[in-house]
Amino acid sequence: MFQERIAEIHKHVGDIIQRFEPSAGRAPRKDSVAERGFASELQRAGERAVDYGLPPVVDRLIQQQSAKHGVSPDLIRAVVRAESGGNPAAVSKAGAVGLMQLMPQTAQNLGVNPYDMEENVDGGIRYLKEMATRFESLNDVLAAYNAGPGAVEKHGGIPPYKETQDYVKRIRQTLREWRG
Repeated sequence: MFQERIAEIHKHVGDIIQRFEPSAGRAPRKDSVAERGFASELQRAGERAVDYGLPPVVDRLIQQQSAKHGVSPDLIRAVVRAESGGNPAAVSKAGAVGLMQLMPQTAQNLGVNPYDMEENVDGGIRYLKEMATRFESLNDVLAAYNAGPGAVEKHGGIPPYKETQDYVKRIRQTLREWRG
């Protein structure tokens, strides 16, 4: 059963990556996943000598869950830093909970307990991957994680909300810094 689930996850990630690769003879659209390298973000799992500014227990959990889901640990670290600063007990004024700041309804839809660190990160990664199946660019995926997919669809990209625009910029900047 475990091996079947792993195979299913690998197939799903492969399908996402394949969807993001530009078709032969067609240039990727501006800010497309192929151009921005989001497909490689989903595959990257290497460790670098970088201080991520997260508690060791949180970083180990991110490493474990990222490997489990085939997602870049750096991407998840950047989201956790932007969302909760690495505080598993964080609760936003809007009611988002935990390391990845899951809204209670989102956590319920994902079937996770948002107060459990492992389930929170697992659910957050699965939600990010769900957004990756809906949107073509990393910017739109991050904006959808922050403001909701409806806002991204309504505005045809990053919505004109300062908080969301700053959120996307902050995560992209963090990823650039970590890459050196």
